Parts: sequence; C-alpha cells; structure tokens
Amino acid sequence: MFAPSPLLTVTIEKAPSGSTELHVHPGGQGFWIGRMASILGMDVHLCGPFGGESGGILVDLIGREGITVHPVSSASDNGSYVHDRRGGEREVVVEVEPPTLTRHETDDLFSASLGAGMSADVAIIGGPHCDDAVPTELYTRLCADLSALKIPVVADLSGPTLTAALEGGVSLLKVSHEDLIEDGRAASEDLDDLIAAMHSLHKEGAGSVVISRAADPAIALHDGGVWEVEAPPVQSVDHRGAGDSMTAGLAVGYADGLPFEQALRLGAAAGAVNVTRRGLATGQRHSIEKMTENVQVRRLEKDHT
Repeated sequence: MFAPSPLLTVTIEKAPSGSTELHVHPGGQGFWIGRMASILGMDVHLCGPFGGESGGILVDLIGREGITVHPVSSASDNGSYVHDRRGGEREVVVEVEPPTLTRHETDDLFSASLGAGMSADVAIIGGPHCDDAVPTELYTRLCADLSALKIPVVADLSGPTLTAALEGGVSLLKVSHEDLIEDGRAASEDLDDLIAAMHSLHKEGAGSVVISRAADPAIALHDGGVWEVEAPPVQSVDHRGAGDSMTAGLAVGYADGLPFEQALRLGAAAGAVNVTRRGLATGQRHSIEKMTENVQVRRLEKDHT
C-alpha cells in the first residue's frame, strides 16, 4: 500500500449521554484503503513517510489496526486535522498540511514501496493529501517498475498523479465521476460521457477502469465490455470513505484471483457497508461478504464503443 500522506486525525463527537468524546485515529487515503483491505483479510504492508510527534503516534496506531508499517523517516511532522462533529456535520477546527518530502526522503519512499511491492500479490497506489507532497513523476516510475516486474497495480487517483500513473501503466484504475469532471476528463456526468472517459483512460494506460458515481450505480470497463454495478440503497450515516472502501474491495478481489464481476461486487459491498457507519473505510468482513449477495452487476446492452 503506497501511502504518501498518512494523517493524524482527531474527531470530536457527541456521546449518547450528551458528553463529549475525542477520537484519535490514523487517516489519509492510503491508510483508509489499507484498513478496509485488512478487514477483508489482506495482509497489508503500508509504505509512507513518518516524522515528528505525529509520525511516531501514527506508526503505533496503524500497527494496532493489524497493518505492517514500512516507515520512511521524515524530518517534518505528518499532516493532521481536528474535526468537530458534535453538531452533526464536520466542522474543521484546524488542518495541518503534510510537508513536501525532500529528495532523499522521496528516494527512500520509492525504494521502500518498490521493495514491498515486489513481495506482494497486488500493489495499491493511493494519492497524496496535497499536490506537492511528492513529485508526480514518482507515480510514473513506481507504476512502470511494478508493471515491468509483473506486479498488478490497483490505483485510486485523480489530477496530476492520475496522469502520471497512467504513463507508467496500471492494471486497474478506480476514480470518481466528480474527479473526472473536475479534471476535464469527462464532459459531464452523463453516462455516455463517462463511458467515453473510461475508454480514453484505457487508451492512456489503464487495463480496466471503475468509475464510482456517488449514489448512482458505478460503471466499469473490462476486456472491452462495459458493466454497471448497483449496490442496495442503504441508509447513509457518513458517505466519506465509500470510494476508498470500494478500491480496497476491488484490490482484494484482484489479489484473490476473483473473476472481475465478483471483484466488482466485493468493492461495491465494501462501499455500501462503509456508509452505514461512522468512521472512514470501516466495517465487518462478514457484513461485507453478505452484502455482495445484494449487489447487482449488469452488462450494459447498448453498444457504447
């Protein structure tokens, strides 16, 4: 699990008794994907930079989640945030952006990630918390080298890092429709526009593509076929983390050698269970596996090619 921006998160919650609760957890896209992958039974090895007081706390907290950490020493503290949810919505109290890694720290992160990847069934590539956390060319080199070593690469990216990863090549790309539109890769949220974007992403270097569409069914491109993936309409407590959970489910399916349709079901089920809970990329394995029975995967009949 390539995690360039591990975060220390503090969330203030209202307890059932009316008192105040303080929750301290690891965060960042790489960790959230890794945690759900671990919940689903994957032996997760997370590679990321850690430094200062927040970095030391993070290494310990991530290890408690059953994830093996390959820490790269950083001279600066990790990014962090404090959110207040006592009013029902997240209110940002303070956010500390992660530092830009130095050249030596970047080299160490690349080496640690490549080394862990060579021993893995699948390499998962997460995005940075901010654009300047790591050089975008790191994504090109890492994806290209892992692909050359025949290691499947599953990526959940957007913006410049997405473009860079495609240059190196990825086995499976998961991206949200909002990010595609914001990046100018899709003209609109219209289904035909999103399908056209999937074909373009495939031509640029993605073997298969999955686009999450918030509450609407996800769509996927695989072996020239277009698929629609619909999870049951469960009540949402917090939608944040659903996309990362989906990516984790897809990666676990890929590592386990599941047929593509089953991997889609597992990814959609992980995302659906996540939104029923507070806490990003959380859930119980049994619930997720049962939820897969309620996910519908359909081949779109219309010829969009």
